[in-house]
Amino acid sequence: MTSLGDGPIVLTEGTHPFLERFDPKFLAAASANAREMRFETDEYVFREGERAQRFFLILEGKVGLEIEAADRPRLTVQTIGPGEVMGWAWLVHPYHWPVAARALKPTRAIALDTFVLHRYFKLHPDVGYRFVLRLMPVIAKRLDDTRVQLADIHA
Repeated sequence: MTSLGDGPIVLTEGTHPFLERFDPKFLAAASANAREMRFETDEYVFREGERAQRFFLILEGKVGLEIEAADRPRLTVQTIGPGEVMGWAWLVHPYHWPVAARALKPTRAIALDTFVLHRYFKLHPDVGYRFVLRLMPVIAKRLDDTRVQLADIHA
């Protein structure tokens, strides 16, 4: 994993589609401790069971979400590409990744510090609510895609 850039990241609506129509005050706060990161092919972004402390905005590349399968190789249940987001486990106790994420090709992403996000949402619950509403369709689609993937395996 490579962290890119020497200075702080300034998030704007144009940085990533997920950030569109968020208040500039939230974007300024979310910029705190944000890092641009690069992952090489086959490098893990995070591993199953690790503490979830980042929310990723994918800028370039492709990441596979993988699960352990008993008596089988790791199973890719979803792929994430440019313009998509990754990592919602930081919202749900016990705040650990339920899957692993591995770069399938060189990938560039912005990693947001979820401690910063939690703190902002505690002070501004209306923004937190909007954030979660924007994230819920992503979560629902990922869960449905995983269900379909697992059903295909057992068919």
